[in-house]
Amino acid sequence: MIPTIARIVQAALTPRQGAKKPVSVKDLATIRQALLSCIEDCISLPAQRLRLKIDNAKTPQELWMLRNDAYQLISQRHNQSIAAERINDLIRAFEGSLERKQLVKIR
Repeated sequence: MIPTIARIVQAALTPRQGAKKPVSVKDLATIRQALLSCIEDCISLPAQRLRLKIDNAKTPQELWMLRNDAYQLISQRHNQSIAAERINDLIRAFEGSLERKQLVKIR
């Protein structure tokens, strides 16, 4: 029983791997700009709504969750392979801000 409790406590106190540092305002702005750049040529009303959501996002996690919306817009404007390429290129902007296991490419 004691070894089990010790493992649980140790796991809770061990820092998570992947996210290297707290996210600064500059880091968040860089991520936000990368996401905005990937939908730059999308001009529809849903694209305008997404830009507003991107501007209002407060964390890298919120921005990461918006990439599906970006993928949909880019797919409609171009095609799925271009959308996947653009979204996968965003991973570099998120590195260090999210855990590595979250940074999964679209296939």
